[in-house]
Amino acid sequence: MTSLKSLLAACGLSALIGLAANPSFAGSTTYPLTLENCGTEVTFKKAPERAIGLGQNSAEILLLLGLEDKMVGTAFWPSKVLPQLAEANVKVKLLTVEMPTFESILAENPDFVAVALPSLVGPNSKIAKRDDFDKVGVATYLSPSTCLSTKDVKDQYGGRGELWNMDLLYKEIGDLSEIFDVADRGQALIADFKAREAKLRSGVSKDGKNLSYVFWFSSPSPSADAYVGGKNSASGFIADLLGGHNAIDAAAEWPTIGWEGIIAANPDVIVVASLDRNRWELDKPEAKINFLNTDPAVSQIPAVKNKAIVVMDGQAMNPTIRTIYGAEQVAEQLKALGLLK
Repeated sequence: MTSLKSLLAACGLSALIGLAANPSFAGSTTYPLTLENCGTEVTFKKAPERAIGLGQNSAEILLLLGLEDKMVGTAFWPSKVLPQLAEANVKVKLLTVEMPTFESILAENPDFVAVALPSLVGPNSKIAKRDDFDKVGVATYLSPSTCLSTKDVKDQYGGRGELWNMDLLYKEIGDLSEIFDVADRGQALIADFKAREAKLRSGVSKDGKNLSYVFWFSSPSPSADAYVGGKNSASGFIADLLGGHNAIDAAAEWPTIGWEGIIAANPDVIVVASLDRNRWELDKPEAKINFLNTDPAVSQIPAVKNKAIVVMDGQAMNPTIRTIYGAEQVAEQLKALGLLK
């Protein structure tokens, strides 16, 4: 099996090449800058000098924009940093790979916190609420992709009424590049992602079939329900991008589904997440694949019997800059299996 690290590195090269070869000439930011962000107006009098990337997606966007010298910390990393960002990332202090405390964030004297998930800074966060940062004069920006309502779904991450798409990510990149007065870099990065998205969209399954997918993030144990990508999540977007659809119909962003339900969904392809965290044994793709092949009932799913199991970076199942990398990983493996042209 091609290593996940090499796949990420190869996919990531085009982003760096795109930044160098296709410069945009966006104008400089005019301050004060006021942006609407997840129902809140945020005003910046100048570009931040001491930023924290709270959550992997936020941190990696800042690094892709070349802002490591403006960062004083990062936290909450489900996976290791993208290989092409490793050199820049070592210049930035790692607070913790898990959830930091509010006090540990403030100890770095930040003037800005970019936040990947509402569970990190939100109404039910165990770390802090946006108001807590407002009270100490620290501006926050929450990823637009994760501003979801929990009103109609019993899921802490909320649910989506329509399929996630890259426009929300492009808004995030554009907003952050404008906040830091590096709009040229932001537009170049967006152009690169749009080109890669278009290339993936042009692919189809080998026999023209609309393939169904299940994206398995992890499970606490083999007997527990599985955390899978919901119908309209980034996982659903990847399936759609590759000419297929999500076999999971739940509106929640991260529903937990029993294996009886997954068997009933009868997917053509099972995508298993590779996670660098060490929370559960089934975070490891090898453990997932072993379970799929050895469980008496699950092993009878046609996708398993046909060996249509592929590995994807788990962070790509979140609506992040990793999503396009993950789609590229899945497409490459499905082509090798003869399921995509």
